Amino acid sequence: MTSADDDLVVLVEERLRELEAQRASLRSDVEQMRVSRSLDFTDDEHDPEGSTVSLDHARDRALLAATEQTLAELVAARERLAAGSFGRCEGCGEAIPEERLRARPEARYCISCASRQAGPRRR
Repeated sequence: MTSADDDLVVLVEERLRELEAQRASLRSDVEQMRVSRSLDFTDDEHDPEGSTVSLDHARDRALLAATEQTLAELVAARERLAAGSFGRCEGCGEAIPEERLRARPEARYCISCASRQAGPRRR
Protein backbone atom coordinates (compact mmCIF):
# COMPACT_ATOMS: atom_id res chain seq x y z
CA MET A 1 0.00 0.00 0.00
CA THR A 2 1.38 3.42 -0.93
CA SER A 3 1.21 6.53 1.21
CA ALA A 4 -1.54 7.80 -1.12
CA ASP A 5 -3.48 4.60 -0.37
CA ASP A 6 -2.90 5.11 3.36
CA ASP A 7 -4.19 8.67 3.00
CA LEU A 8 -7.35 7.38 1.32
CA VAL A 9 -7.90 4.82 4.09
CA VAL A 10 -7.64 7.63 6.64
CA LEU A 11 -9.97 9.78 4.53
CA VAL A 12 -12.62 7.03 4.37
CA GLU A 13 -12.41 6.44 8.13
CA GLU A 14 -12.59 10.18 8.90
CA ARG A 15 -15.56 10.63 6.59
CA LEU A 16 -17.30 7.66 8.22
CA ARG A 17 -16.82 9.19 11.67
CA GLU A 18 -18.10 12.59 10.48
CA LEU A 19 -21.20 11.08 8.91
CA GLU A 20 -21.90 8.85 11.91
CA ALA A 21 -21.86 11.96 14.12
CA GLN A 22 -24.08 13.80 11.62
CA ARG A 23 -26.48 10.84 11.54
CA ALA A 24 -26.69 10.78 15.35
CA SER A 25 -27.43 14.50 15.42
CA LEU A 26 -30.08 14.22 12.69
CA ARG A 27 -31.71 11.24 14.40
CA SER A 28 -31.87 13.26 17.61
CA ASP A 29 -33.38 16.25 15.77
CA VAL A 30 -35.97 14.08 14.02
CA GLU A 31 -36.90 12.35 17.28
CA GLN A 32 -37.15 15.64 19.19
CA MET A 33 -39.38 17.06 16.49
CA ARG A 34 -41.53 13.92 16.50
CA VAL A 35 -41.95 14.08 20.28
CA SER A 36 -42.62 17.81 20.17
CA ARG A 37 -45.26 17.37 17.48
CA SER A 38 -46.91 14.54 19.39
CA LEU A 39 -47.26 16.80 22.44
CA ASP A 40 -48.51 19.77 20.42
CA PHE A 41 -52.19 19.57 19.59
CA THR A 42 -52.30 22.49 17.16
CA ASP A 43 -53.50 21.97 13.65
CA ASP A 44 -50.58 22.40 11.23
CA GLU A 45 -52.94 23.58 8.54
CA HIS A 46 -54.15 26.53 10.61
CA ASP A 47 -51.01 27.16 12.64
CA PRO A 48 -48.90 29.88 10.99
CA GLU A 49 -45.74 27.99 11.99
CA GLY A 50 -47.14 24.57 11.10
CA SER A 51 -45.99 24.47 7.51
CA THR A 52 -42.50 25.61 8.51
CA VAL A 53 -42.27 22.90 11.17
CA SER A 54 -43.51 20.29 8.70
CA LEU A 55 -41.00 21.46 6.13
CA ASP A 56 -38.16 21.34 8.67
CA HIS A 57 -39.18 17.83 9.69
CA ALA A 58 -39.31 16.66 6.07
CA ARG A 59 -35.93 18.28 5.37
CA ASP A 60 -34.32 16.59 8.39
CA ARG A 61 -35.75 13.20 7.39
CA ALA A 62 -34.43 13.66 3.84
CA LEU A 63 -31.00 14.68 5.16
CA LEU A 64 -30.99 11.65 7.45
CA ALA A 65 -31.85 9.33 4.54
CA ALA A 66 -29.10 10.86 2.37
CA THR A 67 -26.60 10.59 5.22
CA GLU A 68 -27.48 6.94 5.78
CA GLN A 69 -27.10 6.24 2.04
CA THR A 70 -23.66 7.87 1.96
CA LEU A 71 -22.66 5.95 5.10
CA ALA A 72 -23.63 2.68 3.40
CA GLU A 73 -21.57 3.67 0.35
CA LEU A 74 -18.57 4.50 2.58
CA VAL A 75 -18.85 1.16 4.38
CA ALA A 76 -18.80 -0.49 0.93
CA ALA A 77 -15.73 1.62 0.06
CA ARG A 78 -14.01 0.40 3.23
CA GLU A 79 -14.82 -3.18 2.16
CA ARG A 80 -13.34 -2.50 -1.29
CA LEU A 81 -10.22 -1.15 0.43
CA ALA A 82 -9.89 -4.40 2.39
CA ALA A 83 -10.51 -6.47 -0.75
CA GLY A 84 -8.01 -4.50 -2.83
CA SER A 85 -10.58 -3.30 -5.36
CA PHE A 86 -10.90 0.28 -4.06
CA GLY A 87 -10.24 2.89 -6.73
CA ARG A 88 -11.25 0.69 -9.67
CA CYS A 89 -14.27 1.75 -11.67
CA GLU A 90 -17.05 -0.84 -11.46
CA GLY A 91 -18.13 0.17 -14.96
CA CYS A 92 -14.99 0.05 -17.07
CA GLY A 93 -12.39 -1.35 -14.67
CA GLU A 94 -10.07 1.63 -15.09
CA ALA A 95 -8.50 3.44 -12.16
CA ILE A 96 -10.66 6.19 -10.67
CA PRO A 97 -8.56 9.38 -10.50
CA GLU A 98 -7.19 10.10 -7.03
CA GLU A 99 -8.72 13.60 -7.12
CA ARG A 100 -12.18 12.07 -7.50
CA LEU A 101 -11.54 9.60 -4.67
CA ARG A 102 -10.38 12.42 -2.42
CA ALA A 103 -13.55 14.39 -3.20
CA ARG A 104 -15.87 11.36 -3.04
CA PRO A 105 -14.12 8.42 -1.39
CA GLU A 106 -17.30 6.38 -1.79
CA ALA A 107 -17.14 6.71 -5.61
CA ARG A 108 -17.62 3.40 -7.42
CA TYR A 109 -17.37 4.79 -10.93
CA CYS A 110 -15.03 7.05 -12.86
CA ILE A 111 -16.63 10.30 -14.00
CA SER A 112 -17.32 8.98 -17.49
CA CYS A 113 -19.12 5.86 -16.24
CA ALA A 114 -20.89 7.83 -13.49
CA SER A 115 -22.24 10.18 -16.17
CA ARG A 116 -23.57 7.22 -18.14
CA GLN A 117 -25.11 5.75 -14.96
CA ALA A 118 -26.92 9.04 -14.29
CA GLY A 119 -28.42 9.09 -17.77
CA PRO A 120 -29.13 12.13 -19.94
CA ARG A 121 -29.40 15.48 -18.22
CA ARG A 122 -32.64 17.40 -18.49
CA ARG A 123 -32.64 21.01 -19.52
